[in-house]
Amino acid sequence: MLHQALRRFGQKLVHRPPLKEPVAEDDPQRRLSTLDLVALGVGRTVSVGVYVLAGEVVSNQAGPSIVICFLVAGLSSVLSGLCYAEITARVPLSGSSYLYTYVTIGELWAFITGWNLIFSLVADTANVTRAWTLAFANLLGNQISQTLRESILLHVPQVLAEYLVFFVVGLVLLLMELQTLNHSQFFLITEVITLVKLLVLGFVIISGFIKGDLHNWTLTEDDYIMAGLNDTSSLSPLGSGGFVPFGFEGILHGAATCFYTFIGFHNIFERVEEAQNPQHSVPMGIVISLFICLLVYFGVSSALTLMVPYYKLQPGSTLPEAFLHIGWAPAYYVVAFGFLCSLSSSLLGSMLPIRQLIHKMAKDGLLFPVLARIETGTYAPIMATVIFGITAPVMAVFFGLTDLVNFRSLGSLLAYSLVALCVLILRYQPQRRNEENEAEVQEENGPAEERLTLQGLLFPGSSTATPLSGQVVYVCSSLLALLLTLLCLVLAQWPVLLSGDPVWISVVMVLLMLITGITGVIWRQPQSSSPLYFKVPALPLVPLLSIFMNVYLMMQMTAGTWARFGVSTLIGLAIYFSYGIKHSVEGVGMANST
Repeated sequence: MLHQALRRFGQKLVHRPPLKEPVAEDDPQRRLSTLDLVALGVGRTVSVGVYVLAGEVVSNQAGPSIVICFLVAGLSSVLSGLCYAEITARVPLSGSSYLYTYVTIGELWAFITGWNLIFSLVADTANVTRAWTLAFANLLGNQISQTLRESILLHVPQVLAEYLVFFVVGLVLLLMELQTLNHSQFFLITEVITLVKLLVLGFVIISGFIKGDLHNWTLTEDDYIMAGLNDTSSLSPLGSGGFVPFGFEGILHGAATCFYTFIGFHNIFERVEEAQNPQHSVPMGIVISLFICLLVYFGVSSALTLMVPYYKLQPGSTLPEAFLHIGWAPAYYVVAFGFLCSLSSSLLGSMLPIRQLIHKMAKDGLLFPVLARIETGTYAPIMATVIFGITAPVMAVFFGLTDLVNFRSLGSLLAYSLVALCVLILRYQPQRRNEENEAEVQEENGPAEERLTLQGLLFPGSSTATPLSGQVVYVCSSLLALLLTLLCLVLAQWPVLLSGDPVWISVVMVLLMLITGITGVIWRQPQSSSPLYFKVPALPLVPLLSIFMNVYLMMQMTAGTWARFGVSTLIGLAIYFSYGIKHSVEGVGMANST
């Protein structure tokens, strides 16, 4: 009895629902072209990060080498984008990492992914709120914060007096979201704002190359002394000067923070069912939008560090402030107003993915049904909007900008790693059918004759994917994910490795040999014969490289970020094991069929 109970419990954790039929190709709601999807991806991605994050990273993490940070973060995002492109071609349904994880590796990991994405999206909303407030306050000369301090300082703590405006903005955000207008009505506005945003950033880039000074990339101690910032031989708070003032470690930490700026192309695969020819337009939209964002970030970061010495940029500095340094005051107001408009558009749409994800998980029975309650007439999940619309401004008050950015990045990096793992597993699985009886017949015929042997691992007897080869890849992929995580943990201690410690070097060599051997086993397995319009090239290397880069960037997060992430995950697991696993629609259906 105990064995059967444990077996049923394990089956619930890894149960995968059958895929539903996608929207027909000739459905009237399929109206988004590739250009529309690119505009969506660029418009959502180029937002808060390029406006306020550059000052955070330049000032105390990377200096002028922020351009390298953007390249590293961009490469990781492109690899993740390729994985998303294949999985949307394979699963042409509107959704998120939650959906793709659910249909690939089961319910437990899908819940963990969805739960962390919810909190990551809430943190993203809080970031937009802070950036919007900062931009608006800068336009008014920071009079809001000063007035609040002087008028209510005697009645509330100083920290709340300084940041009470975040509550006001949060309530405004909540009221706007409660309007719940059809988001498709704002699509034309989104394209226009995206164009304006790119024009403003183009002006910033051109200005930087006109007014910039290459000497700002080769600063020395003499420059700091001449500026009156340092009269000792120690440059500790300012770095060591040059193009990489904070060393290789600063680049790694900066890349982990800069990864946030590439989060946003999820808007594309959330519109799969609205796209014309999604198998072609969605992959192209993801790749093109990420490439455009990479070029924009590279240009803006180069222009910023050429115009302003990195030590003059402080945490909280915004991009328009660079024009005050070069004496272009009118340009400051133009750029600030342009970003205020773009951030306002982000506020209108930042809560939409949260509503959709919460509603989907509640309908699947993994979250409380009250969160799936729909407002009559607008078909919007009203309770989800209220609860998490209040949570966002609260997070904006009690957490700093970098804390929120790192929390959002950590959740997204985990989701991207799981999607890369899903791509690796799905490519080697036999074609899966929607009808359960056909799947059972396929399981009973043929696979019973297969036997796992050492020779069969390297020289499979079939040229097409079989259930046995699929299981081999499933197990090997799980082991690789574990080994890559261990390798990243060891490599995070790179100063010890550079010192030549034989123990650590031996551990790295053993891990590399195991990873190479298991990768070779996966490479020898037959791939699925399912036709796809887009496939990740160089399998299994590209998904594994994506997982490695994502996990390594995760290792660069601070202990505080991991603590917040751990607490939120524990809360989610408590909800899942006390409620979700008992009320899961798929789990209940499986139990009834059994």
